[in-house]
Amino acid sequence: MTGRVAIVTGAGSGIGRAVSLALLNDGWTVVLAGRRLEALEQTALSASGVGPTRTVSTDVTDAVSVQNLFDTAVDAFGQVNLLFNNAGISAPGKPLEELTVLEWQDVVNVNLTGPFLCTQAAFRQMKQQTPMGGRIINNGSVSCWAPRPNSAPYTATKHAITGLTKSTSLDGRRYNIACGQIDIGNAGTDMTSRMSTGVPQADGSMAVEPTIDVNHIARAVVYMASLPLDANVQFMTVMATKMPLVGRG
Repeated sequence: MTGRVAIVTGAGSGIGRAVSLALLNDGWTVVLAGRRLEALEQTALSASGVGPTRTVSTDVTDAVSVQNLFDTAVDAFGQVNLLFNNAGISAPGKPLEELTVLEWQDVVNVNLTGPFLCTQAAFRQMKQQTPMGGRIINNGSVSCWAPRPNSAPYTATKHAITGLTKSTSLDGRRYNIACGQIDIGNAGTDMTSRMSTGVPQADGSMAVEPTIDVNHIARAVVYMASLPLDANVQFMTVMATKMPLVGRG
């Protein structure tokens, strides 16, 4: 690709931080986006001396905040060539019938509306820049095809992300915008630390689950991002080999 400017949402921790650092090490300029500015600054500090960054406090559920993110990126670096839609949350793990409407809406707003707003802003920018085009990578989940118990909001939004990925791929063709999705299973982050003590299984039992180094995910995203725009990884699954996924649904 001619340009090497990336926006990463949820860049303050976990997968977002690891991917941001990996992109920087691969020669990208990275705009770090997330709600917690202090966490973003910690990511930037970890990248000190590696490559140029810019931190932008962003609420992906707010269209004005998202547009400010893209405007800041373009003002600073002239273009946006890659968007990694990574920011996401989950609802409390409890029976579906006990979830509140607010708990449902919070997950939908962050996990689905957020990537839509960011994708919309990316389209506007990528259509008008020279050369036209760019790449969008969505962070899906293995939950997009095999749910965990008591995870209806998260699972529903990840299924929807697959639909957004496909629609983005189709609608982006005429503008040289490629879109792919990485489905991740048990990356070792703070969010998956509870797996070391046991998590609910489909049969009602509790079981310890293996996790994998988050840097494996980061390298996979860098590979997807490194392709020329006439090639695309549409879907990629990276997961812990022995996690109870296959056969769980």
